[in-house]
Amino acid sequence: MTVAAHPQQVAGTPAAPPQTTGRRVRDALLRDRAAVLSTAYLALIVLMAIGAPLISAITGHGPNEFDTAAVNTDLGGVPHGALGGISAEHLLGVEPQNGRDILARIAYGARVSLLIAAAATALTTLLGVVLGMLAGFYQGWVDQVICRVMDFLMAFPALIFMIAILSSLPQGNRSVLLVVVISVFGWPYLARVVRGQTLTLVNREFVEAARASGASTEQLVFKEILPNLRSSLIVMTTLAVPGYVGTEAGLSFLGVGVAPPTPSWGQMISSSVGWYAVDPMYFAIPGTFLFLTVLSLTVLGDRLRAAFDAGEAS
Repeated sequence: MTVAAHPQQVAGTPAAPPQTTGRRVRDALLRDRAAVLSTAYLALIVLMAIGAPLISAITGHGPNEFDTAAVNTDLGGVPHGALGGISAEHLLGVEPQNGRDILARIAYGARVSLLIAAAATALTTLLGVVLGMLAGFYQGWVDQVICRVMDFLMAFPALIFMIAILSSLPQGNRSVLLVVVISVFGWPYLARVVRGQTLTLVNREFVEAARASGASTEQLVFKEILPNLRSSLIVMTTLAVPGYVGTEAGLSFLGVGVAPPTPSWGQMISSSVGWYAVDPMYFAIPGTFLFLTVLSLTVLGDRLRAAFDAGEAS
């Protein structure tokens, strides 16, 4: 008499459990060469920013330390050697006239740019999520007030008003002022998206079911609505960071951002304007770091959005 095989033996090995959205997004990013390269470059920049004091200690040159021996005073302060004074002692060359080490200033400049961009993104996200959800959840007069404030701020040409405001404020702590000013003009764009998605979610069946079961407002917001905004928030904040890095560099370039002697990529590019002809590396090096950082953040944000869309569709 034959014995019937176990159903698992007939059907083969049991199917693997379905992947979570997070794992599908991670796998999609790992298969994307552009996303991997962007992440690797950004990791390098973050390590440079964190290890800026260590870089200065190893090279023996601080970001504000003058090295007059590295420049030719007879030629107006042009760096000795080719390519802006690049050598074993100064791996990325030196600044004209004063001989400050560019590698040290790039590392400390990365710290300033990333801290300002990260802080502005965090504050913008907090304001955008809170006010956007309030408008979408309560609607009525709350929605009207918040929408009018958003319309008011979005009607301003942001960059011009940032320049005007920062020019009129005392020097003080410019990094904090930059974060506040950037966030004031940045949060309405995120809040508008959050409001629209909240309006859609608040009338969905699972929210109505939770409300009918006696869930409090806090439970509806933090357990039902906010988790469904997670993927959109991750993508939007990732795409906001390169914009804030560029904004900080632009304001510093125009002289209303980070004040000397604090290093800033935009400030370095501004200082290099008069040296294009005799020392193009002074412009090319910080310009390249800024370009690649903004490009990598933009590419990573775009790939992250595509991965989330594919993960939620599957």
